[in-house]
Amino acid sequence: MHPAAEDPQTSSALTGYQAGALRWLVGGGIAVVLGVLLGAAAVTIAADAGRGIPGVGLVVVVLVIAGTVGAIAGGGALLRHRRWRRALQAVPWQTGVLRIAGPAVLAFEPEGYDETDPLAEPVRLRLESTTVWRTRAVQQLHDAVVRAAPVGPREWVLTADGVPTVYGARVVRSR
Repeated sequence: MHPAAEDPQTSSALTGYQAGALRWLVGGGIAVVLGVLLGAAAVTIAADAGRGIPGVGLVVVVLVIAGTVGAIAGGGALLRHRRWRRALQAVPWQTGVLRIAGPAVLAFEPEGYDETDPLAEPVRLRLESTTVWRTRAVQQLHDAVVRAAPVGPREWVLTADGVPTVYGARVVRSR
């Protein structure tokens, strides 16, 4: 079996994930810089005019806070991308059927899984992403054949043909 990272579709999907992470990181950085520049301009204008500009302080605070959050999210996604790429160089993809049990609750049934066997258990997963669009994109894969691979003791990534990115999920503990 070949490592998952050797698959050209995997490389493309990881590149798509990395591009999204970079958009968040750069967009957040730009928002912070704009917030700081707007704040400096508002202070200069207020000093020249002798009075402040209403609402600018709130806009500056929102830009800086939202930009910081976006940059942190992008940085975290870049670190995740790097970890996933390294892990996928050591493990092969497993094909199987993805079942959706809730908004972010998944069950991956690997090839050869027999649902009539009382001892067989699917891999129960919960999406790592909380964004609505990523959750909906995964929900559209209900009953589809997907490729999944463990990238850590409790973390998996999954993708499918025609999907431009990878999705991360955590293993749900059995009770």
